Amino acid sequence: QVQLVESGGGLVQAGGSLRLSCVPSGRTFSTYAMGWFRQAPGKEREFVAAISRSGSRLYYADSVKGRFTISRDNAKNMAFLQMNSLKPEDTAIYYCAADDRSSSSVLTRVYQYNYWGQGTQVTVSS
Repeated sequence: QVQLVESGGGLVQAGGSLRLSCVPSGRTFSTYAMGWFRQAPGKEREFVAAISRSGSRLYYADSVKGRFTISRDNAKNMAFLQMNSLKPEDTAIYYCAADDRSSSSVLTRVYQYNYWGQGTQVTVSS
């Protein structure tokens, strides 16, 4: 069973930055396609960003494109989400997700991931 542990969330003012990290346990990290999702109170969990196993392919939600950057370091077994120019509407619990089943390189749907972290709270004040 793979466990994902997120860190790096917190409270930041609008326009500020945060860097989220995700550390998976278990099998070789490079075998997982990785993604970040978020869920605001009263809303469904939504896709934020995805990265392929090698890190060569990236995909972003339109709402974060140009502000957020997803990356991974397969040597250190870590994935990251750099969030810049944060807005109050970015406030949510952010989840790291991993998948080792699909042959697709970037995955954007909740059901496509088979491993999830517990989430880390990001709060952006206006």
